[in-house]
Amino acid sequence: FGLHRFETHFANRPRLGIWITNCPRMSKKVLILAGDFVEDYEIMVVFQSLQAFGIAVHAVCPGKKAGDKIKTAIHDFEGDQTYSEKPGHNFQLNYTFDDVEPASYDGLYIPGGRAPEYLRLNPKVIEITKAFFAAHKPVAAICHGLQILSAAGVLGGKKATCYPACSPELTSCGATYEAVDPAAAVVDGLLVTSPAWPGHPELVAKFVDLLGLKVVSK
Repeated sequence: FGLHRFETHFANRPRLGIWITNCPRMSKKVLILAGDFVEDYEIMVVFQSLQAFGIAVHAVCPGKKAGDKIKTAIHDFEGDQTYSEKPGHNFQLNYTFDDVEPASYDGLYIPGGRAPEYLRLNPKVIEITKAFFAAHKPVAAICHGLQILSAAGVLGGKKATCYPACSPELTSCGATYEAVDPAAAVVDGLLVTSPAWPGHPELVAKFVDLLGLKVVSK
């Protein structure tokens, strides 16, 4: 199908009466930090949704290059005391981690799953994360993705949410944990967070707004 055809097909659909304003198509660029056993929905849905808004998206993983694949995990909520985990799809990265220059991006998205547990041990991941906050750029994180923000020391004094089991990590680094519905998102300045993939609609909408795009009906 191809990226160009994807964004041309979905962005600015006059038949639906929906237009994206305040941003020339594909003028915004977002970085996604991912790794093996990232949550399946939390990378794929947001990766595709941002492109539907005409945003260029680079998904990267330490030690991997464009064209390489990472494995994903499906975290579901089936009435147990915590989430269940099942094998997900293989996700193909479209950019090389070693080529990332944070200054060239307008925003950062960090999905959850198992990946943040080990990604936060990578010095360059932490360096990249800190660079977005230092440059006052929009950042979105969901579920366990907040583990990277906690490790980077960028949450002090901020309000945020995450998967409840990760909440001690937020409060221990000086953040205020917001216990919200899984379908909700919390915004504090240029940071938007959500507890899990049911929050995608709110998370994506608020992240896109922070990036300066407006969706209007005509």
